[in-house]
Order: sequence, then structure tokens, then C-alpha cells
Amino acid sequence: MFKYIRKRLIMMVILLIGMTFIVFASLYLAPGDPAEIAAGASATVDEVEKMRVYLGLDKSFLVQYFTYLWNLLHGDLGTSLITRQPIAAELAVRLPNTLNLACFAMLLACVIGIPLGIVAAIHKDSWIDNLLTTMSLGGISIPNFWLGTLLILFFCVKLGWFPTGGMDQPFWTAEGLKQVFLPALSLSMQVAAGFTRIGRSSMLDVMQSDYIRTARSKGLKKNKIVWVHGLRNALIPIITQMGTSFGGLLGGAIVTEQVFAINGVGTYLINAISQRNYFAVQSTVLIIAFMFVAVNLVVDILYVVIDPRIKYE
Repeated sequence: MFKYIRKRLIMMVILLIGMTFIVFASLYLAPGDPAEIAAGASATVDEVEKMRVYLGLDKSFLVQYFTYLWNLLHGDLGTSLITRQPIAAELAVRLPNTLNLACFAMLLACVIGIPLGIVAAIHKDSWIDNLLTTMSLGGISIPNFWLGTLLILFFCVKLGWFPTGGMDQPFWTAEGLKQVFLPALSLSMQVAAGFTRIGRSSMLDVMQSDYIRTARSKGLKKNKIVWVHGLRNALIPIITQMGTSFGGLLGGAIVTEQVFAINGVGTYLINAISQRNYFAVQSTVLIIAFMFVAVNLVVDILYVVIDPRIKYE
């Protein structure tokens, strides 16, 4: 397994380098001049040229890219063209909020989606199965920004149970839980619905296995067969979905943070794009890509923990 992890780490580094090249090339070809943005609207031509030299934009594409890559290796994400502050410092303030939202949304999706999928499989073709399947289809179809707006109107404006926006506490604190619950609920609904459908399908396949029939023939109770023997193997495709879904949560957080006025990486990225803050966009996309790749590496390692029969070559 350690040999496999080493290979995956090498692949992850190669993938991230490729991602930096794609993002850098895309923004290099994008319309607009970063030097003009950094110099300001009232800057003269000479001031713009001096700023271009200062930022290193007068050099060739490859020289600029390798300079950017070299700075990344030394932990330098660049300087914001708008605020003139280090991008790493600006992301350090916002990244905990986005991780707080995404992690709690994943927790909600697992707590809601996986048990409902198992229950639907246990009651196959019954009214419970039909109801849960229909609900999961509706959950997949609901846009998170629309659901978030409805949650704000009902639970915040009318009932006053939750704050309408903002986040500055982790979800394991009482105040942080109130701040993150509604945004995470709206963000997690589509993922939870997907877990329900995948969990139902996976559990139905597992329940037809030979070892399940053997457990039944030994007279084991149904709950023990389902929740002890069947669930562990049924979790494998769900864990695979968790890895890909986390990237979706990071992408969905961009919209959710706008709806709930959360100062996170998504809001930072939207503002950077609208302001043509090229360096900030590059670094933010790279951070999101790194988190996505790292989560998928963790998922691959969890396969062995859940099912020791899986061996990596």
C-alpha cells in the first residue's frame, strides 16, 4: 500500500503542475492587462510600463510561468493586484470558512443520504422505497442557490432561528453550528440525494451476495446482517462518490457563499474574477484543485481500511 501511496503522491504532483500550466496559460491569454489594473485607472503610460516590468510581465510566457512555479514551490502565491496584499494571507483568512462549510455539508450528506439509501434497499419496491427514491430525485434536481434562498426566508426571516449570513466560528461550536447549518444543508442536498441512490443500489447488490445468504442460513438477525455484514461492503462505491462529491461541494460553495454572504474562498474567487485580479484567480484555483486531489487520495487509502481484500499493485 505504501508503494501505491508513493506513486499517487508523484501523480498528484504531476497533476498539480499540469493544472498550474493550464490555469496560467488561460489567464495569460485572457483579455486585459494586469499591469494596467495594478497601476490604477489614472496611471500614465510610463507608470503602466514600470508596473509591467515590476510584475515581470515584460518577459516571455515561459519565463513568467517558471517564475510563477518557482515562487509556488517556495510558498509564494503572489500579490493581489487590487489590495497589494499577499494572496496567501488573504486565502488563509477565507479558507477555514470554506472548509468549515464543505466538511459540514459532507457530514450532513452522509448522515442523511447513506441511512436513507440503506432503508430504501431494505424495503425494496415498497411505498417507503418509492417515497425515498422520489425524494432523492427531487433533491438532485433542486438548485442549491434556490434552496438556500427558501431556507433564509423561512428559518431566518420568518422564524428567526438562524442568522441570515456570515461565518466566523467552526461548526463544532454552538454559534458556529447556527451559522453553518443552513448553508451546509442547502449545499449538501444534492450530494445527500446522490448518496441515497448509490447507497440503495449498492446495498441491493450486496444483499444478493453469497456471504449474505450464508449469514441468513445461520439464523443471524436481519439488522445484524444489514448493518454489520452488508453495510461495510456497500460503503465502497459510496466512498468513491464522496471523493468526487467533495469537489462538487467546493464548486457549489462558490454559489452558496454568495447567497449566505460567507467570506470564503468562493467569494474571494468571484471577486477576483470580476476585478480581473489574475494572480488571485490563479492561486485560488490551484488551492481548490489541490484540495480535490488530496481528498481523492484519502479516498483511495480508505478503500483498504474498509475492505482489506483490496490490494494495490
